[in-house]
Amino acid sequence: QVQLGESGGGLAQAGESLRLSCAASGRTLSRNTMAWFRQAPGKEREFVATISWSGSTSYADSVKGRFTISRDNARSTVYLQMNSLKPEDTAVYYCAATRYGYARWPPVEYDYWGQGTQVTVSS
Repeated sequence: QVQLGESGGGLAQAGESLRLSCAASGRTLSRNTMAWFRQAPGKEREFVATISWSGSTSYADSVKGRFTISRDNARSTVYLQMNSLKPEDTAVYYCAATRYGYARWPPVEYDYWGQGTQVTVSS
């Protein structure tokens, strides 16, 4: 099995930055896609960003230009650099990964999920 563990969440002021990390452990993942989702209290989980094994990226319109997703395949880690944070970015951020590659881009289904890390942005 694969376990995903997020870190880097915390409290930030509007306009500041945070960097989230998600490390995969257990079975080695290769040529897969990783992503970030988020869920605000009382709301449904929403897509944030995704990155293929080779580095192709896709972003939600709400974060495009502010957030950057990246990955270190050697360390089985995906990152989310969040700049110009807004209060509406407040949510639990979840890391997700596919088992293999993708049949279509961007992927819709993900096989593994982390426990989430809280990001709170105050004004």
